[in-house]
Amino acid sequence: MFTEQTFSIPKLNGISPKTIEEHLKLYGGYVKNANLVEAHIAELSKDTEKNAYELGELQRRFSFEFGGMRNHECYFKLLEEAVAPNPESGLVKAIELQWGSIDVWKARFETLALTRGIGWAMLYWDRASKQLVHGWVDEQHLGHLVGCIPVIALDMWEHSFVADYFPSGKKQYISDFLSQMSWKQAEANFVAAKSTA
Repeated sequence: MFTEQTFSIPKLNGISPKTIEEHLKLYGGYVKNANLVEAHIAELSKDTEKNAYELGELQRRFSFEFGGMRNHECYFKLLEEAVAPNPESGLVKAIELQWGSIDVWKARFETLALTRGIGWAMLYWDRASKQLVHGWVDEQHLGHLVGCIPVIALDMWEHSFVADYFPSGKKQYISDFLSQMSWKQAEANFVAAKSTA
């Protein structure tokens, strides 16, 4: 059973309280549906031969709902407290080592986030190569990089920005997210990812 988390998100520049309120409802739906789909899979699994087709489709649906749940949890935690990058943090040092500077990394991440279509811009920690990597996730689940753990997750579905920015304001939404996200939380995500075996 998956539990819906609560988030304490302050007033943000650009992203309205109404958008956050509606967005949190969507997140709650992902948690609810992940639980419903899992329960239905358990019931149909009593006769896997008879229900093989439906079980296959439900497993695909579960990936979508579960991905939506976890992606949003990472995203909302990053918005709970605006904290600037700490030059001494491990994450900032890793970004500087790979991309030369925070500004160069931001430009690369913004380009990733402007990918056409609905999905997520992700900064991951790759456990195998011991480095940060970017990835685009279609919808909530297609394209997650195997063996990688999200450090920064930016929701690029239209519901996350259109009411406040209109379609033409996508670039400003990305900039506003990066300027007021919690680098403290991103650092915590980075540390946790690196400590995962």
